[in-house]
Amino acid sequence: MTGTRESARTQPGSSALDELLDKQAIYEVVMRYCRGIDRLDLDLVRGAYHPDGIDHHTGFDGTVDEFIAWVRPKLESLSGTMHHIGNHLVELYGDVAISESYSTATHWGGGDGAADFTSGARYIDLMERRDGRWAIAERWAVREWTRSDAGRMIPPEGAGPRGRRDGTDPLVELRSRLAAR
Repeated sequence: MTGTRESARTQPGSSALDELLDKQAIYEVVMRYCRGIDRLDLDLVRGAYHPDGIDHHTGFDGTVDEFIAWVRPKLESLSGTMHHIGNHLVELYGDVAISESYSTATHWGGGDGAADFTSGARYIDLMERRDGRWAIAERWAVREWTRSDAGRMIPPEGAGPRGRRDGTDPLVELRSRLAAR
């Protein structure tokens, strides 16, 4: 990192602990977005953005509400998606930050096999802390590559827990069980 960028990142009065807490909060925004997409919890996706957030995806540019309306039918037409976040780097500039997250996302169950694909992308996010809450102000979902998985999906090898997007996912059931304590 250059000296200029390092000095711009480090704010007077901030501590290493404050920076770590900010970076963790930003990372959790990215994780909530992925969980929301994969579990078809679009309120969780919306919550990853500020209300006036902007999103730029392949085939889409607009507000977070327009993004939700655009992505909903695409996700509902699939059996599922799974987003993995790898490299994640945050540059802090006070109450704004640049977050870059490498993602591999698999999509399956579109019916004709055309929607069975895996892609590599980077989420480049302008994050802002407003009223103490970090969220996406603007996102660029930069598609780096796509691979067709048509004809490669196989059924599960046996009985066992399966991910569900209807509110009965094992995560939801575990939360309910713990809440009942």
